[in-house]
Amino acid sequence: MIILARWATVVALAGTAGFAMAQSFVVSPELWDRPRTGRAVLEQPAIREAVKAHLGRQGSHLVVHHDPTQEALLLAEELRAWLVALALDPARVMLQNDLKLHELLRIEIRENGR
Repeated sequence: MIILARWATVVALAGTAGFAMAQSFVVSPELWDRPRTGRAVLEQPAIREAVKAHLGRQGSHLVVHHDPTQEALLLAEELRAWLVALALDPARVMLQNDLKLHELLRIEIRENGR
């Protein structure tokens, strides 16, 4: 009985810690292979899941990570524009140039803008 109670506590704490940790979603390069619409953007599983998780966490921010190339910056800016066009608060969608060369765009959900 004591072991079960301790296990339940460990599982509960792990779940709480997991919720507090930032989530990250890699944006598929296939998004950029075709004309984009709001529907096409949200059909991307990573983007859909990131937006869903973001909307479920009051006060969270989305950070679009990109590599240092001009092309990656343009893609990140376009993705941010689509997210804002799809009714996300522009103040809660940020860009960050911190990926290595040619790494895929990544969306991270940060709690309270951290």
